Amino acid sequence: MSTQSVHDRIIAIIAEQAMLDPAEITAEATPAELGIDSLGLVESIFAIEEAFDISIPFNANEPGSSDFDISSMGAIVAAVEKLVAEKG
Repeated sequence: MSTQSVHDRIIAIIAEQAMLDPAEITAEATPAELGIDSLGLVESIFAIEEAFDISIPFNANEPGSSDFDISSMGAIVAAVEKLVAEKG
């Protein structure tokens, strides 16, 4: 699976969960800026895990203490791409 298709699928999943147009999701945007609350983010992460058959080390109760960077869409995409690549 190419890196671009992984990227596009991640963005599509997040957009669907957040009810946004994928074009609205930029790498610099934070979940909060996109109107994605913590529950929406958890739902997106579950959907991404299912889509790629990976396990994301995300602690919904303490996202700051997780190894999974959720500070921006770009960070989330990069972290998922890394997990997908390691799985491959």
